[in-house]
Amino acid sequence: MRKSTLKISALGLMFSFAVAFGQETDSLAVKSALKEASKTEEGVKTVTTSSKEDNNRNVMLNAANNTSPRDVNIGLPATVGGITILENDLPAVYFFWPELPNKTWRQSVGLERTGLLKMDQLANTMGDLGFAVNSYSQTGTKELKVKGKFTTSTFGWLQGDVNVSGPISKNGWTYTAGAFVNYDPSTFKLGFARNVDETKIFRVGATKYFKDNKGQISFLYKYSDSYNVGNYAVFQYGENGKVTELDNFKIGRDSYVVNDGQIRMKDILTGRDFWASMSGSDNSSKAHNIDILGNYLLNNGWNFKFSTRAHFADVKMANIIPLSIFNADSSAGYTLASNGQAYSGPVGTQLAMYTPKTPITNIAGRFSLNKQIGDHNVTVGILEQYYNIDKFTSNRSFFFQTVGAQPERLIGPSTDSNGFYNYNVGGEFHSGTENKLSVYAADDWKVSDNFNLSYGLHLRNHMIDGEFSMTPRSPNFVFAANDFQNIKESWFHVGGSVNATYNISKNFGVLANFLYTEENRRLESYSQPFTPDMKKIRSPLGAIGVFWNTDYIQLISQATWLTKNGYLGRYNLVNPNNSTQVEVASVDYSIQTLGWTTDFVLKPFKGFNFHYLITFQNPVYKDFAFSAFGENYNYADKNVLGVSKVLMEIDPSYTIDKWRFWASFRYFSKQYANLTNALYFAPRWETFGGVSYTVNKNINVGATVINFLNQRGASGTINGAELITDATPFYGKLLTGTYIMPLTGQFSVSFNF
Repeated sequence: MRKSTLKISALGLMFSFAVAFGQETDSLAVKSALKEASKTEEGVKTVTTSSKEDNNRNVMLNAANNTSPRDVNIGLPATVGGITILENDLPAVYFFWPELPNKTWRQSVGLERTGLLKMDQLANTMGDLGFAVNSYSQTGTKELKVKGKFTTSTFGWLQGDVNVSGPISKNGWTYTAGAFVNYDPSTFKLGFARNVDETKIFRVGATKYFKDNKGQISFLYKYSDSYNVGNYAVFQYGENGKVTELDNFKIGRDSYVVNDGQIRMKDILTGRDFWASMSGSDNSSKAHNIDILGNYLLNNGWNFKFSTRAHFADVKMANIIPLSIFNADSSAGYTLASNGQAYSGPVGTQLAMYTPKTPITNIAGRFSLNKQIGDHNVTVGILEQYYNIDKFTSNRSFFFQTVGAQPERLIGPSTDSNGFYNYNVGGEFHSGTENKLSVYAADDWKVSDNFNLSYGLHLRNHMIDGEFSMTPRSPNFVFAANDFQNIKESWFHVGGSVNATYNISKNFGVLANFLYTEENRRLESYSQPFTPDMKKIRSPLGAIGVFWNTDYIQLISQATWLTKNGYLGRYNLVNPNNSTQVEVASVDYSIQTLGWTTDFVLKPFKGFNFHYLITFQNPVYKDFAFSAFGENYNYADKNVLGVSKVLMEIDPSYTIDKWRFWASFRYFSKQYANLTNALYFAPRWETFGGVSYTVNKNINVGATVINFLNQRGASGTINGAELITDATPFYGKLLTGTYIMPLTGQFSVSFNF
């Protein structure tokens, strides 16, 4: 009998995922990303627990933007940083705030390969919860290779991407060099800049290949320079979670960013008043990366693998977050900042946040040994991560603007002459270092022809040493020299996983999975004037299911239970009785999710592939209580906002001769848009489709359509609506929120010589 290979989706092994810990709100709004299978014994088709990655999930198809991988959902809310991104087995950034991963990492031909690391692998090797994008830099090659891609869109997106690699000498030295440039106007027009995203990434490196195929060592340098401007939609909210476009604002096509792109701030450390721009150097992150990585096959059969990095960044960041909309008549005293003309009509309350130049240093290294020992594939390793951030601040101010496309700033009765007020209310500060030192081990054990067991353990020491301030941030606040106090903590964490599969028959079997991670707070958790909950954050996940595999179908169905405590939410709450009043509240809470997922790949005839996934889940808040505006609130057992209870992915593709036709449909049931669950967004589809043509062995051309159903609905959360309990008064009201991209065509030409 012939040997057979099983290919399954990662979601068959766990839930669909959006990396989950940390900051919501201030965070959701502000701090608001694919298969390998191994052969088995003849005749037995089993779940391959040694498979590290999954190729079914189309992680780079993102309906929100062109800059980042999409989140993969497991029933927990996404962080602003999105899915974890690894490059050369190390995080692209140590922590996403204030340096978002897409500032220094993009999908590129400068990467040799990109995959989706499964949850058990991330728990075993990083000690973290969730899936991760797993990428490896292009190293030097023994033969000359030139590859590149040019992409454009119906909205004027221009992206150029090229990499060249080849030999330097006959004694094993090779080189690699690449450039990635992105000029993306997105789908909406700013009033002050052409591009919403401008990113440049340059790479250069050298690789030495050792004799007798013993291994290699690479020395790689990467420079990145990036800025990005976020946008929101304004719409009229209606019954059944549906939204209606305004006559003067098209969702996804118009900008709700103030038309001059300028925000007035007060430096929270020095008291200096200044203007900052939403584009250009005022909002850019620049980073230098030096990687040394490779492997060496030892004489005793162990493969020694190493990856080290020195990452130095200077980060600046500007954000504007819409909070609420109210109506003002002619007697309210609002005037246009540009010309002093009296204004009446809807007024948007905006929060401006600005982080001036902040140095960040990350030194990291991973060292591991791997060997096949009989029926065991054993890996042991050590991971070191050092992180320093020097005087992070988030300066704050508030302002009013008109409601419509490219809105104008307003001068109001509570603002200064520039149109701003409440400088540094809710301002943030922290400074210091973090260090994580881990040891880990994993084993893929083929117990018998029918039974496979995969397990791993991750032990970590996490230390933080820095300073923060407990001084309340009142209007016009500036720190004094004696406002700071020290933080010094050390924690021990345990993580790991156990995955077992058993074939009852040749094609049918059962599986069971358990995954566990621990963590504590980070320096960022001390940014506000309070000491966060210091309890250990635990995330146990258990699953049990069945699989069925033939030459034509690979199916897996399982139930999953997951809970996680220690969420820290910071909320810019708007008083439901007075929308001009804003209060910052911090809440520690837990989330619990129970779900069931079925995932299969169908190959009924040559050239046709059909992937289908459906998840039913019920994520709810636990221990969610706080006070604001003199009232007590408790949202325990409310459904988690922004997370659907029903998810579907439908991915058909067909290849014939030199043509490939494909589509991807993602269904999201209604998503609650505020903490009380009074407001929600109606179900929606995210749709993609495309065709590619292989001109010859070196050139490929392709076309992709995003949102070909041209849905205009908003998604995510509704800013400023956290305390709303009755949706009825909001029918017909103007609200703001996030959205999916409108109908967009993209075109690309790829070459590989």
